[in-house]
Amino acid sequence: MSDESLTLQLLKEQFPDKIIETHSYRGDDTAVVKKEAILEVLKFLKEDARLKYNFLMDLAGVDYLTYKKDPRFEVVYHLYSLEYNRRVRIKAPVDEDDPVIDSATPLWEAANWYEREVWDMFGIKFRGHPNLKRLLMYEEFVGHPLRKDYPITKRQPLIGPKI
Repeated sequence: MSDESLTLQLLKEQFPDKIIETHSYRGDDTAVVKKEAILEVLKFLKEDARLKYNFLMDLAGVDYLTYKKDPRFEVVYHLYSLEYNRRVRIKAPVDEDDPVIDSATPLWEAANWYEREVWDMFGIKFRGHPNLKRLLMYEEFVGHPLRKDYPITKRQPLIGPKI
């Protein structure tokens, strides 16, 4: 019998051409998904009665510039099934030349602020997001400070009170 989790088995059966790779280590399941299929895969994970990953615990951006990985960015979703007490990590590679992926806000309202943070810090856009604007930096801030190539000595425009 395979040691592979039910979650990873079902993902590979349901999306054989959309799952790039999977791995599991000590119950820590991860699937890498083509970005074009992210909403379809997330919806399946949330709504399938055998899985019910109904809680989006976190959503983050990763910049692999110093690792010379292609594509440069990933969006990472950490999901939890309250009913089955299971976790899964879903990763979607995103190109530097086209840093756009579909928004998960139709599935989880909590994705709203997570995606705004990733946009603000990494410059990854979320197609269909209801209010994609800066969350941590001010609107006049130039660049995305968690990108590995952001210059640490860069001067930003000064802002003052609106009169």
